Amino acid sequence: MLTYALKRILLMIPTFFAISVLVFLLLNLGAGRPGGSELSGEGSQNAEKGDNRESYRIFKEQFNLDKPILFNSRYDLTREDVEATLLEVLNLDDSVSLEAQIEAQDRIEDWGLYAIPGLVECLKNAEKVEVRAKASERLTINAQERLVIKYSDDKAVKKTQKALNRETAAKNRAIKPWFFSVGDTEGKTEADVQSFWADWWAENQSRWVYDTSDKIAIFFTDTRFAKYWGNLLRLDFGISHVDKKPVLQTLLSKLKYSITLAVSSVFLIYLISLPLGIFSAVRRNTIADKVVTVILFMLYSLPSFFVAVILLNTVTSGDWDFFPNLGFTSPNADELTTVELLFDILWHITLPILCMTYGGLAALSRYARTGLLDVIESDYIRTARAKGLPEGIVIIKHAARNGMIPIITLMATLLPALIGGSVIIEVIFQIPGMGSYVFTSITQYDYNAVMAVLLISCVLTLIGMLLADLSYALVDPRITFD
Repeated sequence: MLTYALKRILLMIPTFFAISVLVFLLLNLGAGRPGGSELSGEGSQNAEKGDNRESYRIFKEQFNLDKPILFNSRYDLTREDVEATLLEVLNLDDSVSLEAQIEAQDRIEDWGLYAIPGLVECLKNAEKVEVRAKASERLTINAQERLVIKYSDDKAVKKTQKALNRETAAKNRAIKPWFFSVGDTEGKTEADVQSFWADWWAENQSRWVYDTSDKIAIFFTDTRFAKYWGNLLRLDFGISHVDKKPVLQTLLSKLKYSITLAVSSVFLIYLISLPLGIFSAVRRNTIADKVVTVILFMLYSLPSFFVAVILLNTVTSGDWDFFPNLGFTSPNADELTTVELLFDILWHITLPILCMTYGGLAALSRYARTGLLDVIESDYIRTARAKGLPEGIVIIKHAARNGMIPIITLMATLLPALIGGSVIIEVIFQIPGMGSYVFTSITQYDYNAVMAVLLISCVLTLIGMLLADLSYALVDPRITFD
């Protein structure tokens, strides 16, 4: 069994990597873009200008959103590529749609340092003065070097990083004024700007000389996915795009709410479903079996969000005000003793747990019933009865144990349930757990938060599947892993 477990653990590594690639692609290729709030303003056109645009550019740099998703071939950018994009941004003949203009603006921003050679060529040789002016403007932005966003915990390294940031900021400030505008007689002249950038390029152009190894490294490593996985190997799930806090720290703070709800509901589902399944199997096709089946499937057919709203409107207000309607604790929870706080939490989570529990009773009890029916007709069960063993011993000790394999299979879904919880239920009852956190993150395009929850759920699912497979041998001695 140990060899089998080690093989499965090793297989989990490429499986997790493949799933992470798929999830990463789905999130990054989906509709919308993170940081949309950074472009707040009166309309799309105004949002593309001034401080809002600069804030969004910095935001993208901080979260590597300006990089390609999986592969980076921007080292092959030519002057023609850059000039064509600048012409789309300028829209000199009014033939470019507003959407295409915004896409071109994003593209020239995202190219960053890779566009520098093309911009220098455009400033020097472009036929239209508007293109040369725009190239000079973009050079003052694209040529800026990135600052260290997250300082090291080591004091010596942190001091060095701060000194490097000051030096980099000084260099960035030095190049900011060096652009010209068409028709501007008070600013810098085109000749002065061209002279400055010619000297700057002569001093720095070696940075844009790529050999084959450099191109291979850029192609695979200077991407969103590579940067994300580099952090992930250090168990760093990144910073939230919304509140700018570490995602893992926020996840851990919300874990207690979802674990409380999920563990309680799963425990109740198994506690109620297994006896019901065994009862239905033993009394199959009787009136009692049919009544239990009808009741369970009636409950299964009721959506949990519908029942939650009904309960909120009936037993939390008016004459039937038996339960608190929202939250995990009362507003005065800090003033309560430990016992009082325990009862307060229990009173608050009764309705959410009820809504998360009743739907699972039908499915799990049917699995238990079906598994037991397959075993009851087996030869060894008939032999046990022939030996004169009591029916209860035959069912509980012999039949139920081997009939639980379908139930064990469901174990793979239990661990991720501890993390994900019930999104709708947590949102309706305003419980600040993982479910409501994921819901909010999706609506705000907080990719790091969504990615973290999905990857953690993936890991727990893989662990759950492994534990389920290993449990087969404990339940049924006939199963081995040799």
